[in-house]
This record gives sequence, structure tokens and C-alpha cells, in this order.
Amino acid sequence: MNIQGVRIPVSSNRRNQRRQEQRRQRQTRRREIRTQTIEEAGPVEFSGPMGFMQRHIKSFFLFGIIFMVLSLGGVIFTSLLGPPETNKNDSPTSTSATPKEPAAKDVSEDVVVRWYESPPEMAIDLDIKYEAILRLDSGIINIDLFAEESPELVNNFIFLARNSFYDGLVFHRVVPGFVAQAGDPSGDGYGSPGYTLSSETNALTFSAGSLSMARDAIGTVNGSQFFITLGSTPHLNTDFTVFGKVKSGLEILDNLPVRDPTRPGLEVAEKILNIEIIEK
Repeated sequence: MNIQGVRIPVSSNRRNQRRQEQRRQRQTRRREIRTQTIEEAGPVEFSGPMGFMQRHIKSFFLFGIIFMVLSLGGVIFTSLLGPPETNKNDSPTSTSATPKEPAAKDVSEDVVVRWYESPPEMAIDLDIKYEAILRLDSGIINIDLFAEESPELVNNFIFLARNSFYDGLVFHRVVPGFVAQAGDPSGDGYGSPGYTLSSETNALTFSAGSLSMARDAIGTVNGSQFFITLGSTPHLNTDFTVFGKVKSGLEILDNLPVRDPTRPGLEVAEKILNIEIIEK
């Protein structure tokens, strides 16, 4: 059926326009009523745990920020400290342990190095007599070093002393009538310079004032911890090596504060001011 040419009355168009306009007005009015209702009702409030979190959302947000900052700070602080110390043991004359990682290097304001990758090369002259002057707050101890009888131990001791390794360290272990032990950069009996020494033997025997290097439980010679006997100790002859002898000042060592680093409530330790090496 062809509808071309059919004319729609003008009145019908106007009625349709009015209906559309009225429909738009009703839709606009309904939107305004819903908006007004929501605004008057206020935000939706939950009950139970969700309600608690809703009422304290600012506190949770602040706590989250603080926790994140502390966690990040803990990671940074731990990385600066380096790895924790392990493998501690309890030997009657030495509490030396496995060398620490290079992160434990102790460098003071005077650039005192207390971590080395390996023992020092031989640098002493066996035709020269060496003496160590050990200066403490309480006095001076003079020690003859036996380079000819124990060249490796004497060479190591002189190397560390001349490089100020012992300056500021303490006698961390003092047993009356037995030994006074020092040379630990950590001060707790478990430190080392980063290396161990090979075993060296000679015919010298222990008596009061003998100087020797400490060992750990498996017999490894510590690179820096030394001890001086305070009495007769013949039972050490088979396990330790004498490389020096106190010729004056032994009474100063006898009066050092008694200390055991494995027990709480320690006395204040005697500090080494410096060790000077004299060539005769």
C-alpha cells in the first residue's frame, strides 16, 4: 500500500510533542526526588566488623602507612648491619669462631683496618730481636718476641700491631692464675681479623708470662686473639705454641678485672692503648 502523499494533521504533531515534553519533565522530577532522598538519608552505614572498619577507616589507613615505613626501614637497617654472627663455641682458652663476612669490617675514624682476606706475608728479619711494648691504662707490659723460634706467629703479631689493629681492643677474658686474653675486634670472644693461621710448633714451654695465640674447639689458630699466661700452665704445651715472654709488667696483668664474656654482669674491661714494636 502506497502511503506517499498522506498528510498528518498538525494537531497530532503538537500532542506528541507535549507528551514527550511531559515525559522528560517526569523523568527529571524523579531523578531530583532520588537525589534529594539519598542526600537526606546520608551515607550507608554497615554493622559488625565492616561497620567497625568503616568508622575507623582513617586509623587503619594511618596504621598501614606507618607499618609500611617501619618495614622498609627495618630492611634497610638490617642490610647495613650485615649478616648475624654464627658458630660460637666455648673453648677453655679460646672462643674464636669462623671468620665473619667482610660486612663486619671495622674501620675507625683513623682508618684502622680490622678485616683482611689472608694472613700477612713474611716481612720480619729473623736476625733481629723484636720486643712488644703493650700499653694499658693501668701500666706498661714489655714482651720479648721469639722470631727465630716462631717466625710466622711473630710476623703476624708484628703486622697487626704496626697497623694499629690492637689499638682500643680490650682484654675480654681474664681468668686469675690462668690467662689474660685479648685481640678480639668484636670484644665478645668470637671475632677474628678474617683469617686463621697455620699451626706452628717449637720447643718452648709455658710458664707464667708466656705469649701464645688462641685456638678454637677444633684447633684452628685464630688470626688475632692472643693470651698471656698468669701462672704455671704446663698442660698447654701440647696444644699451643709460645712465641713471646713477658719480661716486665706481669703484675699489671695479674690485677686486670676478672672477665668471662659468656656471662652477664661483666666488669669493665681493660683497654689496650697501643702496642709498639721495638727492634733491637
